[in-house]
Amino acid sequence: MTALLEVEDLRVAYGKIEAVKGISFKVDAGEIVTLIGTNGAGKTTTLRTLSGLLKPVGGQIKFNGRSLKKIPAHDIVSLGLAHSPEGRHIFPRMSIEDNLRLGAFLRSDKAGIEKDIQRAYDLFPILGERRKQAAGTLSGGEQQMLAMGRALMSQPKLLMLDEPSMGLSPIMMQKIMATIAELKSQGTTILLVEQNANAALKHSHRGYVLETGSIVMEGPSAKLANDPRVKEAYLGE
Repeated sequence: MTALLEVEDLRVAYGKIEAVKGISFKVDAGEIVTLIGTNGAGKTTTLRTLSGLLKPVGGQIKFNGRSLKKIPAHDIVSLGLAHSPEGRHIFPRMSIEDNLRLGAFLRSDKAGIEKDIQRAYDLFPILGERRKQAAGTLSGGEQQMLAMGRALMSQPKLLMLDEPSMGLSPIMMQKIMATIAELKSQGTTILLVEQNANAALKHSHRGYVLETGSIVMEGPSAKLANDPRVKEAYLGE
């Protein structure tokens, strides 16, 4: 079976500095796959390249069997690859509901859009309670919920989440991870970048460990979570 996302020998550079050094990985439909590693490992750079925000200097990216090499970022979204970025990047002066509607800017099915807005409110009830409130007045965790809901509004075949728990309180982090678990139960395909390696491995099927732009370990998440090297380097054990 062809993977939904196939990355082969991907290389990305900032000037003369190679940030991603020939990595290869795949994501099958219905899987949650996580990329874990320290700051500077190349995780965010990888996601930004997959979504078309950065151009690789080498390698191949295939999504649903199609090369993304010459496809601009807005067309990549239309193919079904959505990105909830690190730092959230919501529109602070716009209402919560208008932020969600922006996630559906490529769609014309009004009934489907309304259904998916309600789905976002079902996933994140606090957003529904405050739907007319300016997004910039939300807490960091609530803004993360909004960023995830906005990404889901494009009806993605694959949802990329970049550091969804960064800077959040433990309680809010638990809520975000519970939502990822709910999406997992619904069969949503997710590529998860997360510094909290413990949570990332708990909620994913498979994982890849990045160090300074290279994949150094890979395998089922449960196996990685029990590996002494991963425990010592990333799980604080």
